[in-house]
Amino acid sequence: MSERKEEPRKRDINNRTFSFACRIVLLYQHLAKQRYAAEVLGKQVLRSGTAIGANLEEAQAGQSRADFVSKCNIALKEARETHYWLRLLKETKIVSAEKIGNLLGEANEIVAILTSIVKKTRTST
Repeated sequence: MSERKEEPRKRDINNRTFSFACRIVLLYQHLAKQRYAAEVLGKQVLRSGTAIGANLEEAQAGQSRADFVSKCNIALKEARETHYWLRLLKETKIVSAEKIGNLLGEANEIVAILTSIVKKTRTST
């Protein structure tokens, strides 16, 4: 019965990270048209921001609990890295706070969700 309750949550984080990746691609398309620094940072955020959902998809096919946790942990690392790049884009004013604020907030929430998933999966028996 608890598996049925968790299933929508799994879909939710997968959908959220896919939607987040789509928004990151759009951000990159915008940054690629700008100065060199914006393009370079754009590539960094593109790589890490799209890797989050990809690693979660791999986690769903994990061969063991340890494999699942490992892939979720990689997704968490990518989410934290993405949050860093987004903060850097904001603080250097390459992208305005108004334009990047929602992405930063979503990145922060994804980090929190993935942290919870990793911690709960590691401690559950």
